[in-house]
Amino acid sequence: MRGSDERTGSLFSYVDLEDRVRADHPLRTIRRLANAALADLSRDFEALYTAFGRPSIAPEKLLRAMLLQAFYGIRSERQLMERLDFDLLFRWFVGLGMDDAVWDHSTFSKNRDRLLEGEIAAKFLTALLARPEVKRLLSSDHFSVDGTLIEAWASIKSFRRKDGGDQDNDGPGRNAERSFHKEKRSNETHQSTTDPEARLYKKGEGQPAKLCYMAHTLMENRNGLAVLGGVSQATGTAERDQALELIDRHRGDRTRRITLGADKAYDVTDFVGELRSRSVTPHIAIDGHLSKTGKPRKTAIDRRTLRHAGYAVSQRCRKRIEEVFGWIKASAGLAKVKFRGRARVDAAFKLALAAYNLIRLPRLLEATA
Repeated sequence: MRGSDERTGSLFSYVDLEDRVRADHPLRTIRRLANAALADLSRDFEALYTAFGRPSIAPEKLLRAMLLQAFYGIRSERQLMERLDFDLLFRWFVGLGMDDAVWDHSTFSKNRDRLLEGEIAAKFLTALLARPEVKRLLSSDHFSVDGTLIEAWASIKSFRRKDGGDQDNDGPGRNAERSFHKEKRSNETHQSTTDPEARLYKKGEGQPAKLCYMAHTLMENRNGLAVLGGVSQATGTAERDQALELIDRHRGDRTRRITLGADKAYDVTDFVGELRSRSVTPHIAIDGHLSKTGKPRKTAIDRRTLRHAGYAVSQRCRKRIEEVFGWIKASAGLAKVKFRGRARVDAAFKLALAAYNLIRLPRLLEATA
């Protein structure tokens, strides 16, 4: 049964949480925007809960608590519950009364998983961007796309042969020795026993291969807000494949020409052709590295695109997408995700994108007021 989102006061409490939060605190604007988006998701919340039974934690409070966890880089649910117990600002933002008991961390995790499995994170990001005051900040013509690796919650020792032919003697303890000497490993023959959907991958030369997922973001270029995102398995073509999918999802049936900025990993003839067939002008950085014969690699970007003034602007704006990834990894704690399975990692990443937008919005709204 869905819980109530009402804040309960106390007859004998002398502390008013509203008075304890200063009027110009950025969380006031963030909470107002988040509450408006959550109100639009009321029917989606109803579909996740039965009409009978004991009331659970209100989904609105769950989402606000998860946002705080991203805002302040809180590493675990235990720490989040401890912070909720003594921090008046946290209680006010989530919607707990001064004398309300905080939830057990295991109860919070179980209820949170229900939201992650219900695609609420993606719907929350969409509802947030659909708010009128937010929508006017977004560009409808100029975008950038990029991908980054998110390390999976799995040890490299769990990467074993699918046929079970490398089951060594585990030995005593939880962290037994595991020898990879002269062993050739690949995603075709091996799989993680901890997170089977994670893939062994490295994004560049000289970097170590890790069990990871690949996260993708579509950013609008006016204010650098993330408009769409998703997580896929890490492959050599995942960035380009997911870029096309994000563009198709964002545009729908519209055929208006847009521009798309990207780094040199997207400078591939087939990908550029797919963009042009979708009425998308490719503002992609030129991959000019030398081939084995010493000749510069042929670029898929023609001179007509290069001499346009908008190309240089897109090349400057597209680099801001690294700010999105940097904040999500450093502040929101997704450098190494603490969920297993692509679907749950995808939901956590989309919620982190919404949190990043919310962090940016108070200042953007103030500047355009």
